[in-house]
Amino acid sequence: MDKQTRLEKATFAGGCFWCMVKPFDEFPGINKVASGYSGGFKENPSYEEVVSGTTGHREVVQITFDPTIFPYGKLLDIFWKNIDPTDEGGQFFDRGEQYKTAIYYHNDEQKEIAEESKRELEESKKFSEPIVTDILPAKTFYPAEENHQDYYKKNAFHYNRYYEGSGRKAFIESTWRVDKDPKQLKEKLTPIQYEVTQNNGTERPFENEFYNNRQEGIYVDIVSGEPLFSSRDQYDAGCGWPSFTRPISHYHITDKLDRSHGMVRTEVRSKFGDSHLGHVFNDGPIEKGGLRYCINSAALRFIPKDKLEAEGYGEYVPLFKDVEQPKNDSFLHLKSYGRPT
Repeated sequence: MDKQTRLEKATFAGGCFWCMVKPFDEFPGINKVASGYSGGFKENPSYEEVVSGTTGHREVVQITFDPTIFPYGKLLDIFWKNIDPTDEGGQFFDRGEQYKTAIYYHNDEQKEIAEESKRELEESKKFSEPIVTDILPAKTFYPAEENHQDYYKKNAFHYNRYYEGSGRKAFIESTWRVDKDPKQLKEKLTPIQYEVTQNNGTERPFENEFYNNRQEGIYVDIVSGEPLFSSRDQYDAGCGWPSFTRPISHYHITDKLDRSHGMVRTEVRSKFGDSHLGHVFNDGPIEKGGLRYCINSAALRFIPKDKLEAEGYGEYVPLFKDVEQPKNDSFLHLKSYGRPT
């Protein structure tokens, strides 16, 4: 079957569409993520018309994806973890019909999966308030103006200020971060794994498990299981720690200013596990974007490519097909100084 015939559409309203592109943008099987408007009655609306609340449209993202690689259910999981599904008046800083949440299904299968996903969220008791996100049939999608496409890349500084200032960032982190019991973690992790991930420790260079790994597979957070890095992006930086030119997806990575040890660096942490992973520097291969993610082996669990399906990471199998890998041009622009001690 031709690959193009397998592609499907998924359409989600999650408040400001600037904040709903990045979560989906870098996963395997995602062909395109576009910002736009849908659900209303005005043809070809402008941004100004939609935000005025007079068109019936909501700000949405439309995702073109290959369900044989990245299933619709996993798209829904990302959607739920990036909104407040109990807010019936909008999302965070943004109020009004145009910012209310919705899942717009494109076929009966999507409708069934979406309804089941919503029921599971309700039954999980994750939220004390009712889940009010609408599940509606998809209508015409009108792409937003070019300056609103990929806003997080084009206007990174403003996007980051808005994402944090709107309250979305704090809500997501407080709601979805892994609950960690220190006693249980100490039983689960080795002393060095606990020291690195929970106390911001650093393991010894050249005396760690993965610094010279040559197997193909992915690395996940030892605490949360979040997919973090691929061996396809690993290289020998000569520093004695696993080094990568990029994460699998920036969705599972957060960065934080680190002024410890008399240096100014950019710390790298996992998004939902909140594990200390390492640091990112601007001395990586220029042809690969110029970044070097210097990561502690103790923060990682390695899953070989032939075990990805069995471990529940089947969507990452295509990363290891013998085809040219797509270029990723969405590297974070971070300022970092110094090297690990």
